[in-house]
Amino acid sequence: MARTFAYCRVSTADQTTDNQVREIEGAGFTVDAKRIVAETVSGSVASMERKGFAKLVDRLEAGDILIVTKLDRLGRNAMDVRSTVDSLAKEGVKVHCLALGGVDLTSPAGKMTMGVIAAVAEFERDLLVERTQAGLTRAKAEGKTLGRPSALTAEQQATIRQRRSEGVSLGALATEYDVSRAAIQRVEKRAA
Repeated sequence: MARTFAYCRVSTADQTTDNQVREIEGAGFTVDAKRIVAETVSGSVASMERKGFAKLVDRLEAGDILIVTKLDRLGRNAMDVRSTVDSLAKEGVKVHCLALGGVDLTSPAGKMTMGVIAAVAEFERDLLVERTQAGLTRAKAEGKTLGRPSALTAEQQATIRQRRSEGVSLGALATEYDVSRAAIQRVEKRAA
């Protein structure tokens, strides 16, 4: 007999999964409290790397149904969501997403929906990269310095190079200028 599970996730400790549970119940699904997995973890963490989700997957069996309120509960990365749904489908687990009309993502219609979502996500990623590259090119053309400002002034860097040539250690200079040893090494590399 098919069992129904719910996966509810929030990103920060000041949020609660109560609304997600109510939404699932409001959609007509009856889920035993022991089959509701709720966790607080960023959606940017791959689904199988989340402790709660990984334990849930271990409990799922062929014929079971997993319900999420929105795709982003599974993850923000379309590729991760897709591989998670495909992995569950191979195990015979159906995945229902309420925000997509309760469609079973493992069904042909669900697979098509996932394909469209993945294509749109890839398109958006490509546009973002394109806009970022255009912005960087424009900033360089305008003579702007990109990246984080140096923690050390040009004068300090010149002094550091001089003192390093005199044999002063990385650690001593890092302590004196209140920077990391790596910052001192970067000053030396830029001079070379």
